[in-house]
Amino acid sequence: MDTLPQDTAMLLSTLNMRLRDSDADLDDICASFGTTRKDVEARLADAGFVYDEAVRRFW
Repeated sequence: MDTLPQDTAMLLSTLNMRLRDSDADLDDICASFGTTRKDVEARLADAGFVYDEAVRRFW
């Protein structure tokens, strides 16, 4: 996968899966896809999701 999904549900699923299974944190994921954490969090916030850094998961 070269880019993050544009679909919000797929983005949420992809990020939570990577946070759980492979990447150290959200900043690492964003860096690997050439985007900013601010942009990713804003996209998901528009859909009502927030990032909980303590559990490394979007809710």
